[in-house]
Amino acid sequence: MTARVGIITFPGSLDDTDAARAVRRAGGEPVPLWHGDHGLRGVDAVILPGGFSYGDYLRCGAIARFAPVMGELVPAARAGLPVLGICNGFQILCEAHLLPGALTRNAGRRFINRDVLVRIEDNQTPWTSAYQRGQEVTLVLKSGEGAYAASPATLAELEERGQVIARYASGNPNGSDAGIAGVRNEAGNVAGLMPHPEHAVDALTGPGTDGLGFFTSILRAGAAA
Repeated sequence: MTARVGIITFPGSLDDTDAARAVRRAGGEPVPLWHGDHGLRGVDAVILPGGFSYGDYLRCGAIARFAPVMGELVPAARAGLPVLGICNGFQILCEAHLLPGALTRNAGRRFINRDVLVRIEDNQTPWTSAYQRGQEVTLVLKSGEGAYAASPATLAELEERGQVIARYASGNPNGSDAGIAGVRNEAGNVAGLMPHPEHAVDALTGPGTDGLGFFTSILRAGAAA
């Protein structure tokens, strides 16, 4: 039996197909989920992909948090279901209060689309166990509102509890507080990542295969469960 990983498509999602491809390359079974669903189809984990959910009207991820499927996902995540939000998915998880902080306009107010070097700070989550702590990987950053922001008290708590899972390792491309590229919840099962690992799973279509570990990690976690 292989892990079944649900991938939610919202109106405006762009990277759901890429996420499904990454799950398949890792050896898992991607399961399509729709924003209007009222169930999660018994999946072992869920990915919220990148894009512009609901056109990013009001605020990035602010409308998506009220989608019917989120009514199922939020309690499941709080009960321990592994969830990864990538880019817009990260924004949605913050808006749904499954992750602390918020994503704001990039420094310089410019959309960024380029490869970035990211350092893995926490490899003890279901999404990062395939990496070594301190390992530097190349992923793809493409966002206009990707700067992570949190209050000084929240940032101190994240550091104290080890909830930062990744930081930008070569400069700070978008002005994120403390160079944060990704965080997790206190339990460790919910993670948000601004750079795209699904665009770095094949050397023919991306900067390399460094991102594949996020997907092999969840399959490993499913096998160990």
